[in-house]
Amino acid sequence: MEGLEVKNLPFNKKNIDQIKGMDYNNFPIVYILHNAGKRNAYIGQSVQMKNRMKSHLKDPAKTGLDRMLIIGHEMFNQSATYNIETNLINYFIADNKYKLKNISQTTQSMSHNYYNKYRYDNEIFHELWEKLRADDLADSSIEHLQNKDVFKLSPYKELSESQIELKEEMIKFCETHINTDERAVFIVKGDAGTGKSVVLSSTFNAIQDLSKETGSSLDRTDNYLLVNHNEMIKTYESISESLPNLKKKNFKKPTTFINQMDKQEKVADITLVDEAHLLLSRPDKYNDYSGDNQLRDISLRSKVTIVVFDEKQFLKLKSHWSDSMLEEMTTGAVTETFELTDQFRIQADEQIVDWIDAFIDKEVKPIPKTTQNYELKIFDHASDMYEAIRRKNEDHKLSRVVATFDYEHKKNGEAYYVEEPGFKGIWNKTDYKETWAEHPETIREVGSIYTIQGFDLNYVGVILGPSVSYDEEKQELKILPKYYQDTEAFRTSREEKVEYNVEDKQEQIILNSLNVLMKRGVKGLYIYASDEKLKKVLNEKYLEGCQNG
Repeated sequence: MEGLEVKNLPFNKKNIDQIKGMDYNNFPIVYILHNAGKRNAYIGQSVQMKNRMKSHLKDPAKTGLDRMLIIGHEMFNQSATYNIETNLINYFIADNKYKLKNISQTTQSMSHNYYNKYRYDNEIFHELWEKLRADDLADSSIEHLQNKDVFKLSPYKELSESQIELKEEMIKFCETHINTDERAVFIVKGDAGTGKSVVLSSTFNAIQDLSKETGSSLDRTDNYLLVNHNEMIKTYESISESLPNLKKKNFKKPTTFINQMDKQEKVADITLVDEAHLLLSRPDKYNDYSGDNQLRDISLRSKVTIVVFDEKQFLKLKSHWSDSMLEEMTTGAVTETFELTDQFRIQADEQIVDWIDAFIDKEVKPIPKTTQNYELKIFDHASDMYEAIRRKNEDHKLSRVVATFDYEHKKNGEAYYVEEPGFKGIWNKTDYKETWAEHPETIREVGSIYTIQGFDLNYVGVILGPSVSYDEEKQELKILPKYYQDTEAFRTSREEKVEYNVEDKQEQIILNSLNVLMKRGVKGLYIYASDEKLKKVLNEKYLEGCQNG
């Protein structure tokens, strides 16, 4: 065998018997069982190919698969074939041409380095993928699929050691408490970019697979994943189209779930809540919610509740969460907490991450120099920043301009714009069927916290509007809520008992929105400030950083 070798054979006993004479029998291989007509596939890897194929042929779950694609390479080893198998599953989910019959891998599966891993990922896999495209088993290019949110949230993404630990703890927590009389709540905390959602996606897929496994303590459980974010719901529903035990009906918005449980007079078994900081903490007629604590109401309608929460990402007063409200949600429940701390989104060194964190804490430090993996840049003109982002989008894809919510926008179907000297962009358009950033035309638009929260960009250009200024006397950011145009974010009801300083919370909402926007970019952050005082100090800090460097 020399180089990559791919054989496409009928999947039957006759051809399995012929495998004995192949060069790569008893050698690590990857395989794809598929049915082109019905668009079903199963992806695996083995060192005992013939025996594995015989086993699959007897498996009722593989009925209907009539072709076997056997993939070998002289350099294959078990680390490599496992890695390629996982990559194929992730890319098949994103490509969405085939519905996979794969169920969850072991929770111990995690990302690890091995000899020549870079070559397997960037040369051999690319060569394989192009062969699959030529044979009509895949449609889109690797570069296109890597930028899709479905790919980034795939339940089969390799996890870090801490993410694996969290996944195992959550599954164990569910198995331990599912058949007890006690309500159970598991809280996951972590900053933006620590990989909370991908662990939740992986865990929910594993739970749903276990719910179909005879003998499992989770067999026949009725489980849901909730998120109060339209863009995230679209992504989760899209993932469900590619995997056997995920169904769209199990992904819901919180109010829909609460009302459905009440109407059916039942309690769910396991409920996972992503982006729980977006849930409501007071009545909201617009969302058809009459309670005052959605987290508590969800947990009262679930035997086991898993909550992913980031206190730095609440964006509305009606979603304001205090320690006392979290305690109220967990009162009377068995509770565990796990915190993720490793940063996975931003490919920057610690200096740049620290600079962003300090900025969100209102301190403007000298700006670190751009590194090989990450670019932090300041612009005097929004038009120049837009052109730079447009060029990055041509080279790297998935690069967009976003802005603080300092520009008028109404939900009346009309077009609204972000306007700065020399620049005008369509503002906060949310009526796309798929996620905002994946539409090519949105390169000509400006996104908001509502179009981009929870998702990655390669490069992000952030327009800091008039609400973000600078106090020259205190030498810190000055937040001006009067310029913030998201009126719904600051809205309170007459009946609401306010137990916090509203002005402080308004400031915190704007700072939280900065945290969301400035941590979207994997490879770079570009900043334009409309406020002249802030623009001046950013330029000074940029020069200071260059001199220090």
